[in-house]
Amino acid sequence: MRILVADDHDLVRETIASFLTNSDGITEVDTAANLDEALAKVAGKYVFDLILLDYNMPGMNGLSGLEKMKKAAGKVPVSILSGIASPEIAQQAISAGAMGFVPKTIGAKSMVSAIKFMAMGEVYAPFDFMQQAQKKAVGNLTERETDVLKGLCDGKSNKEIARDLDLQEVTIKLHVKTLSRKLEARNRTHAAMIATERNLV
Repeated sequence: MRILVADDHDLVRETIASFLTNSDGITEVDTAANLDEALAKVAGKYVFDLILLDYNMPGMNGLSGLEKMKKAAGKVPVSILSGIASPEIAQQAISAGAMGFVPKTIGAKSMVSAIKFMAMGEVYAPFDFMQQAQKKAVGNLTERETDVLKGLCDGKSNKEIARDLDLQEVTIKLHVKTLSRKLEARNRTHAAMIATERNLV
């Protein structure tokens, strides 16, 4: 099994490579410091079983780098690695065709297992990490709408909620309008009542 690890942080890149090199079933690990280097390696003579890309390294430009690598790599699975990307970004990456998402915060053994799993063609996304997004948002509300709804349930005015969330008051009014529509609430008070009854916040 041959793995390509692309990450612009030398320590992270070499540490992951070391974990993988010392693991059974992984014959070779190649590395790159940015997307261009990774693309050059894929275009060369080597054939990889899995390509692991750091979400924030030079050349990635969000998920556009994933798309570039997928086109270059053909059938080779490509996965995203990140220490700061949110569960929402992870879900977007998988929806865009990534074989999985690996947080840099997971343990060495879990990371190696995840990488082997993806190299065999299985999609990987750590359950606890992905659940964070669902805890932040409720129902079909966005995370920000959920934050505003919590403020309504606390009896705060739009101005107070705006100050708490560091947003403009007009933005809060818009969120109240959209979340009320989604909850089929007649007004802000009714929305707070629905949220309390359904234990949404």
